[in-house]
Amino acid sequence: MVLKGIKKLIWRFVRIFVLAFIGITILWVLFYKFVNPPVTWLMISRGFERKAAGKPWKIDKTWKDFDEISINMKKAALAGEDQAFLEHNGFDFKAIERAIKKNAHSKKVIGGSTISQQTAKNVFLWQGRSWLRKGSEAYFTMLIELFWSKQRIMEVYLNVIEMGDGIYGAEAAAQAYFHKPAANLTRREAAAIASIFPSPLKRSATNPTRFLRHRRYLIMQNMKRLGPLDF
Repeated sequence: MVLKGIKKLIWRFVRIFVLAFIGITILWVLFYKFVNPPVTWLMISRGFERKAAGKPWKIDKTWKDFDEISINMKKAALAGEDQAFLEHNGFDFKAIERAIKKNAHSKKVIGGSTISQQTAKNVFLWQGRSWLRKGSEAYFTMLIELFWSKQRIMEVYLNVIEMGDGIYGAEAAAQAYFHKPAANLTRREAAAIASIFPSPLKRSATNPTRFLRHRRYLIMQNMKRLGPLDF
């Protein structure tokens, strides 16, 4: 009887925890549907990394609404990171399958994350490759696809993504690399910024290697193929 009572108590706590977790995370996602995320875990951790390296604290970011960001930057992000963004529901299984096949024959791990997955990770989670983090990423990806519009996902993505050392979002990147607002980025400039994903700390949008010049060219070609964007 005692053991049975303990099991019932444990099960009750588990149910309460699960329901509380689901409720809190849904409210969190709904909150960010209308309120812009002020900071992310990555921004904070990178700030501490800079301090540990003897550098000043730096989180350079300026939020811009969707319509204040050049269509070129939106197309470049899609062309470089997730061309099926407007068609899928958060997961591009073809891209994941391709990444698995490539990783099986390569020492360098290649990701298959969509813009939705990257947004979920950047806004709600910590960095890492654990199964817990990946599972949480999938969960939050489903939530933002359910409660946010594609336009909102893209808006948040282009405002929080890391685009350099202490540089976050399209506006900060446009100012840092090309000394102009994100609204005025040309096709070539937007492609140059997108070409440094997903390693903005090791790559330069204004001093590209041969690999990055080729990647920029491919992004620009893909931008042409995208056509009008229907958000």
